Amino acid sequence: MKTYRIALLPGDGIGPEVVNEAVKVLRAVESSLPGASFEFTEYAAGAAEHLRSGDPFPESTFERSRDADAILLGAMGLPSVRTPGGVEIAPQLDLRERLELYAGLRPIRLFHSSHTPLKGYEAGQLDLLIVRENTEGAFWSRKQQTPPEVDTVEDQIHISRRGSERICRAAFREATRRRGKVTLVDKSNVLPSMAFFRRIFDEISEEFNEIESERIYIDAAALYLVKQPGRFDVIVTENLFGDILSDLAAGLVGGMGMAPSADIGEKHAVFQPSHGSAPDIAGQGMANPVAAILSTVMMLDWLGAETQRGATLIQEAVQTVLADSGNRTHDLGGSLSTTEMGDAIIAAIKSSSSGQ
Repeated sequence: MKTYRIALLPGDGIGPEVVNEAVKVLRAVESSLPGASFEFTEYAAGAAEHLRSGDPFPESTFERSRDADAILLGAMGLPSVRTPGGVEIAPQLDLRERLELYAGLRPIRLFHSSHTPLKGYEAGQLDLLIVRENTEGAFWSRKQQTPPEVDTVEDQIHISRRGSERICRAAFREATRRRGKVTLVDKSNVLPSMAFFRRIFDEISEEFNEIESERIYIDAAALYLVKQPGRFDVIVTENLFGDILSDLAAGLVGGMGMAPSADIGEKHAVFQPSHGSAPDIAGQGMANPVAAILSTVMMLDWLGAETQRGATLIQEAVQTVLADSGNRTHDLGGSLSTTEMGDAIIAAIKSSSSGQ
């Protein structure tokens, strides 16, 4: 039996609450995985750790996370805890960059018609994947030091051939497992960096002749996501554009509490809900754990054949629970607490396992 070492980075705000439910769900499927077990170890990182020790991401946390088989992260950062330059502390971005987790996978799926503000969509009819380049783009300048007395600040958009090739190939590979279409989202009509990105996309598309490809400007893509979301299968885009479109798309299926994600590199991967730390509801049992739980589905898929049955069990349990319109947390207009939603999913897993 293989024991998978999972590094837990619960982080700040609601992070520990949703990670706790995700771990409970993983324990619930563990007995159904004859060839696998889990070893969880929690490490400190985030704004609270910065306030405690002066370092939001201790080197020991990085090293132990790097050595784990996978990393499960809650949420990091607090609006009130900022660097001298005025931006929030974001050790999760440091982790992406240091481990070269270049492929940000953001699946968007509608589980119940009551979750979407759009008319006429049923469960499963909104189903797309945003593939976000994670390590360069408009985030490239995020660590620059800006003296407070300056009158002008400039940020750089950094697009490299290496970064563009690998993210485009990742998007096309994902499309081969889905419905066979990739949409590039850029601003190549205005920005030279985006024209370069599009040129590389065109080159990579020739390696995947069986996959349909299209190219759309970012402003049009935002419109189409609201008006014609069904046209999309896989979207590939730059870092900042991916960040923004991920939130927009999450709003179509119930909000950030329904949006899982994976940040994947050649050797390492981090799995986390797409939402932030939400300090305004932390400790009140109101957070939706579904995004964190669905992130474990992505983790089990990534770990390999020994854990994929667990991924299937969790995915099916989430679908079963959310098919009942009464099973809604506060963000979805219901009253289920964080732990009650987690318990409902665990009950569905046990029911499914006992029936087989």
